[in-house]
Amino acid sequence: MWFRNLQIFRIAEWTLSTERLIERLQKHAFREPTTMELHTAGWSAPREGGELAHVVNRQILMALRTEKKLLPASVINQVTRAKASDLEEQQGFKPGRKQMKELKEQVTDELLPRAFGIRRDTRLWIDPVNRWLVIDAASTSKAHDVIALLLKTLDTGIAPVQLNEPPVAVMTSWLAANEAPGGFSVDQDVELRSNSNEKAAVRYVHLPLDGDDIRRHIQSGKRTTRLAMTWNDRISFVLTDAFTIKRVSPLDILKDAADPTAEGEAEKFDADFVLMAGELSRLIADLIEAVGGERPDERPLLG
Repeated sequence: MWFRNLQIFRIAEWTLSTERLIERLQKHAFREPTTMELHTAGWSAPREGGELAHVVNRQILMALRTEKKLLPASVINQVTRAKASDLEEQQGFKPGRKQMKELKEQVTDELLPRAFGIRRDTRLWIDPVNRWLVIDAASTSKAHDVIALLLKTLDTGIAPVQLNEPPVAVMTSWLAANEAPGGFSVDQDVELRSNSNEKAAVRYVHLPLDGDDIRRHIQSGKRTTRLAMTWNDRISFVLTDAFTIKRVSPLDILKDAADPTAEGEAEKFDADFVLMAGELSRLIADLIEAVGGERPDERPLLG
């Protein structure tokens, strides 16, 4: 249930009822791709057998499902070359550029129905109370795929979180002082990069970060781009310079806090979702405050 990665955005004031939301999602629901489609995407139920929007205590869980057929270019080119060779024997000369283009398109159409499809779900959580949109995606491009369909589906604005201070500067100051704000602690993983050469990077994994080596790297101009941290002894994570939260992991205190009265898969799913939404909402708010606070975004909302 717990999101592994947090791509965080702001949403406009939420006015949709659950019924109206599901109606809109159904218009863009996932469907099985036809034999001639390379890629399809649409909304899918985040819980098997459930609705397209799973709503508990005003918190909304959704999922974008994509299916992409694997048809490697090397396979297409190999079959195209074989067919081009046969065509050359038949007509007595090599196929021209136009013929090769048509031949390649023909081969693609022939191979597509036999291509193997890879299906992937990307979950998102909407907190209308605090106006958060959080996408469980490791990359920005996957998050933007979700936002693109969300904007087609809903009449709402979406904007990135705008901070008063750049996370890279704040994280570097924490690391230099070996001290994080109240409620947070610095763990033993870090990545530092040079300002002058983006490819120059130093990574420490499961090592103490309070030594002279770390200070020398900072004094030489390197800045912290990834920093492992723990919040209130409840959640460990890695904060990036883009204010993406990665490797989210609930600690034992939260695992023990799971509702023991929940019976059955449906109740347990709801209890886990409520626990996750509540904890992550507080984590995000505390983290924004720790990095210097949020400023209103004066740019237009996405959409």
